[in-house]
Amino acid sequence: MTITYYGYPKCGTCKKAEKWLTNNDVNFESINIAENPPTKETLQQMISNSGLDIKKFFNVSGMKYRELNLKDKLPNMSDDEKIALLASDGMLIKRPLVTDGTTVTVGFNEAQFEAAWNA
Repeated sequence: MTITYYGYPKCGTCKKAEKWLTNNDVNFESINIAENPPTKETLQQMISNSGLDIKKFFNVSGMKYRELNLKDKLPNMSDDEKIALLASDGMLIKRPLVTDGTTVTVGFNEAQFEAAWNA
């Protein structure tokens, strides 16, 4: 199984997640989320597969999130607008974002990774 891993090289959490995947012999394709954010269609599929609220996909502690004042704007946006916003800037997406096309994890939680990616 090869999974797609969207991360940011300077992100400490992403480094921990990559190390976990490597140490657990999980094959993954690494994509720099800042340079190549997932497309709107890919995000829609991931959100649908994850069963999570779209809000969980936002990097609420990121500078971009604060600069754009999204805490106040998101409640008034449609799901389509939120997804388009996420697709427009990878730094707005909570990372790492990992998927195999069916399963999706957002952020790094060792127990969650263990359940999802330890084949």
